[in-house]
Amino acid sequence: MSVSIEGGRAASREVVLPLSAFMALERSGPIPLYFQIAQIIERAIADGRLPAGSRLENEVALGTRLGLSRPTIRRAIQELVDKGLLVRRRGIGTQVVHGHVTRGLELTSLYDDLLQSGQKPSTVVLSMETVEASAVVAEHLAVDEGSPVVHLRRLRKADDVPVSILENWLPADFADLAEQDIADHGLYQVLRSRGVTMRVAKQRIGARRATPEEADQLGVERGGALLTMDRTAFDSSGRAVEFGRHCYRPDLYSFEVTLVEK
Repeated sequence: MSVSIEGGRAASREVVLPLSAFMALERSGPIPLYFQIAQIIERAIADGRLPAGSRLENEVALGTRLGLSRPTIRRAIQELVDKGLLVRRRGIGTQVVHGHVTRGLELTSLYDDLLQSGQKPSTVVLSMETVEASAVVAEHLAVDEGSPVVHLRRLRKADDVPVSILENWLPADFADLAEQDIADHGLYQVLRSRGVTMRVAKQRIGARRATPEEADQLGVERGGALLTMDRTAFDSSGRAVEFGRHCYRPDLYSFEVTLVEK
């Protein structure tokens, strides 16, 4: 096990599994080697030998130690990436996922969801300004097109790992919101502190490809898939108090809904 140091700070820890962990490999058996390796790594994640946030040794090094080709190791790792247990991050390597956030279809904020799942949320405010409402925003907030609205863009992290880019528009009477409050708390927390009670929301979930900017901010491959959610939330008086367009890393985030037969 080793810890790398970058710029005087401890970087994500690299964990090297000992060769003894791979002693059960059957090199001439019917089970593909990549699948056996994936199972060994998955067990190491499950029992904590590969803790959340730790980095795996690179594919070349692992392949050399095991006497296996790089494509075999790469396929094993891809199996775990596809299962949501590992994530590839540019400039960092392959990491054990910190924790997948499963969000029920309830009127909660991502900030609240992260707290409830035992993760530490943090926010980078990318922009906060008053703009003219586009036709789409005006329709969702029930204001005149071109009228002033507050526009927020935030990068939400869980345990310092980027999870989502949150984009919101609010009526102009929220123009006095403090940027520091937005950085330190969830938007719904801030609105509740001002006496706003969210009662109902209209929500649409979808998917699309990441833009180059989003890929860089979220640490995903350019053109990779992102989950999306559009939401308009209404207060107890029926007034639209926010319209949001958010995108999420699918390896770290999912939506969950319970279906009941009529």
